[in-house]
Amino acid sequence: MDKKNALRTGAVATGSTLMMLLMSSPALAVTRDDGDDPGPGLSVVQTLGLFVGLPLLLFAVIAWLVVLGEKSGNQQS
Repeated sequence: MDKKNALRTGAVATGSTLMMLLMSSPALAVTRDDGDDPGPGLSVVQTLGLFVGLPLLLFAVIAWLVVLGEKSGNQQS
């Protein structure tokens, strides 16, 4: 690909990205919808536990099950 085509591709990609950003409207999450009844917020500890601790625990359990399956599979051979 020569320099002219690369420049053209970059310009088109940049232009289309800017147009999408300019044409999109904000989410307007500040205003409430009818029937909107949010619950209480999570604390920092609850948030870290839910989004960091729980996935790490799940990963550890799955990895342990895989290792356990490998060990039992090697003993039969």
